Amino acid sequence: MTLAISFLILCLQAPETKPPETQSPVLNSNTATAAVESETEQTRPTQSGSSAQNAPGKEEMTPESHEATQRGLRYLVSLQNDDGSFGRGRFAKHVGITSLCGLAFMADGSVPGRGVYGDVVAKALEFVLNNATETGLLAAENSHGPMYGHGFATLFLGEVYGMAQEDGRVRDALVRAVELIVNSQNEEGGWRYNPVPYDADVSVSICEIMGLRSARNAGIKVPKETVDRAIAYVRGCQNGDGGFRYMSIMGTSAWPRTAAGVASLFYAGIYSDDSINRGLAYLKTNAQPDGRGPAAEAHYFYGHYYAVQSMYLAGGPWWSAWWPVIRDELIEKQNEQGGWMDYQAGPAYSTAMGLIVLQMPKRYLPIFQK
Repeated sequence: MTLAISFLILCLQAPETKPPETQSPVLNSNTATAAVESETEQTRPTQSGSSAQNAPGKEEMTPESHEATQRGLRYLVSLQNDDGSFGRGRFAKHVGITSLCGLAFMADGSVPGRGVYGDVVAKALEFVLNNATETGLLAAENSHGPMYGHGFATLFLGEVYGMAQEDGRVRDALVRAVELIVNSQNEEGGWRYNPVPYDADVSVSICEIMGLRSARNAGIKVPKETVDRAIAYVRGCQNGDGGFRYMSIMGTSAWPRTAAGVASLFYAGIYSDDSINRGLAYLKTNAQPDGRGPAAEAHYFYGHYYAVQSMYLAGGPWWSAWWPVIRDELIEKQNEQGGWMDYQAGPAYSTAMGLIVLQMPKRYLPIFQK
């Protein structure tokens, strides 16, 4: 099984801040409707319990979580390189890690050139755009198996474009990135490490599905058949126990890829489905955070990045039972510097993932809004 580690192996003290404004950033007019909807897409629920509003619910954010978030953001700033990228050593100049870090700051309400961390996001965006190739692939020169990073970077560009970014380069790079995803979908309906339509796995496929969803929310055309085929592929990777295997061939279930599988279905436009219910039940049984699990657990940050999105989109009792525990668990695991450590991937990756999870209730990112 390869998930976050595959991503990284194969592809892969700022001043004190005030709490963000309670009003969400103004969205680009293109976000009003998606350009093309899948025939199978259901109406996205607007009343799913405590996760339904585009503002933190009562007691979702605590003084402790706010302080942990601000410490984490300040620490992440210190990890940015001069060229705008994030990641060092074997993961230096990584488009995927840089995009996740950009999203972590955007989850606090900053956009390129605006907000407390507007300059940080602008530099990260410039790095990503500088690594947009003519083929549409978003990848730095040292990337191997780059579709993980491409998916995260497409998501980043889609969220930037959706949050009123006027730079024409963003739209151009986003359109070409989407075209590359569409053209590299394999006959099963999924994606894998390289931009060629050969094989597929759930882990890479969720990255591409989220990128497509973000782009479509921002008004970029996405063929409905691409989404429908992706849905069929993800469903085909579910085992009888409700968990998801890594590929469509025989394999065991695991909670990180199950979180990715459930999130895939949500972002592909399926909101009420037996596959989702069984996947959520598997996560509750096998991955319910309890505050005691080791932070060094394989795929810990990857798994919780998707699990919290799945529970948030499920809403109601799923979200209300899951959120307080993973929130408090991440606060407990934060180190003295303000970050989180994944010993395979490095602190930029794990801190960005931790911050995105902790800031889910803010609902600033368009893809998390209902």
